[in-house]
Amino acid sequence: MSPTTLLWLIAGSLMLQPLSTDLYLASLPHLATGFGVSPAAAQQTLSLFVIGFGVAQLASGPLSDRFGRRPVLLWGLALYIAASLACAAAPTLGWLIAARFVQAAGCCTAVVVARALVRDAFAPAEGARVLAKASSLLALAPLIGPVLGGYLQVGFGWRAAFVFHTLFAIALLAATARLFRETLTYPDPEATRIGRLYTTYCRIASADFFWAWALPGALSYAAIFAFISGSSFVLIDVLGVPTHLYGYCFAFGVSGYLIGTIACRRLLARLGLPGAMRVGVSISLFSGLLFAALVLAGVHHWSVVLLCQFLTMGAHGINFPCAQAGAVAPFPREAGAAAGLLGFFTMVAALVTGTWVGISHDGTIRPLALTSATLGVLLFASAWMLRRQRQANV
Repeated sequence: MSPTTLLWLIAGSLMLQPLSTDLYLASLPHLATGFGVSPAAAQQTLSLFVIGFGVAQLASGPLSDRFGRRPVLLWGLALYIAASLACAAAPTLGWLIAARFVQAAGCCTAVVVARALVRDAFAPAEGARVLAKASSLLALAPLIGPVLGGYLQVGFGWRAAFVFHTLFAIALLAATARLFRETLTYPDPEATRIGRLYTTYCRIASADFFWAWALPGALSYAAIFAFISGSSFVLIDVLGVPTHLYGYCFAFGVSGYLIGTIACRRLLARLGLPGAMRVGVSISLFSGLLFAALVLAGVHHWSVVLLCQFLTMGAHGINFPCAQAGAVAPFPREAGAAAGLLGFFTMVAALVTGTWVGISHDGTIRPLALTSATLGVLLFASAWMLRRQRQANV
C-alpha cells in the first residue's frame, strides 16, 4: 500500500465513530418525543453505544494481533453494516438500543485496527503526525455529519441517519477488500488465549508510561463527549436553536477540532509529543473554566456554548493524536491490545460523562458548564502529575 492509501483507510475507519455518534445528534430530542420517553432514556442510544464500543475493544484488539488487521477489519465492518440496518428498522426504543450496542462492536473494531495500523507502519513521533493528518480528514465527519443529520431528520426522520451509516460502511468495506494489504508482519498465535490475554492486559495497565498518555487522552475525549451528549438538548430545548440549524452550530465547534489537528502537526515538529500535549491540556483547562465562569455570571447564550465547544474540541485535536501514539508505541507486539485498552478506558470516561450529563440535565445550561469545567481541571491535573513518565517514554 502507498502511504496515501494507508492514510485514507485509517481516516475512513476512524470516521465511523464520529459518524455513529454525531450524525443523529439532532434526532435525540425527537427520539425522546417520538418514543414518549425522557431525554435520559433517549440518551441511552448513545450510552449503550459507548458501552459496546468500550467493551468490544478488549476483544477486537487481541483478535487483530492474532489473525491480522485485514480479516478482523473486514468482519467488523460487516457486523457494523448488519447492525446499522437493524437500527434503521427498529420498532421500539429497546430494539434501537440493542442494535446500537452491536453497531458499536463493529465500529470499535475498525477504530482499534486503524490505531494498530499506525503502530505497525510508523515510529511513535511519525505515527502521531500520521494520526494528526488522519484526524484532519476525520474532522470532515463531525463537521458535515450533524449538518447532514439535521436535514435528514427534518426531511426523513431519525431512521435516515442509520441508512447513511449503512451506505458509508458498505463503501469502506469495498475499499478495504480491494486496497488493504496486511500490515502485521508477525501474528501472535497466543494473543487470544485467556491466560496470555490476562497477562498482557495486566502488563499494559500496570505500566505508568501507558497511563501517562492514556489518562489524559481519555479525559480529553470525555471533555468533548460532554458536548456530544448534551449540546443538542441545551441548544435546541433550552436555548431555542432550530433543529435544522443545530448541525451548523455543532459543525462550528468541530471546526476547532480540525484546527487543533493541524496545530498538532506543527507543535509536534517544534515541541515533540510531551510539549504538544502540554499545550493541548492547557487549552482544555482554559475552555472549561471559561465556560463555567460565563454561565455562572449569567451569560446564557448559544454563542457561549459554541465558543467553549470550539476551544475544547480544538484542544482534543492536539491531545488525542499524541495520546494514541504515545500509549501504543511501547507495545509493538501487542499494539492491538494496547489500542483496545486505551479505547476501553476512553469509552469508560465517555460513558460516565454522558450518563452524568443526562442525569444532571435540569433544563438549564449550568450542569453542562460545570461538567466541562470539572473535566478541564481533571485533565490538566492528570497531565501535570504524569509529565515525567511521558517525557521519559519518548
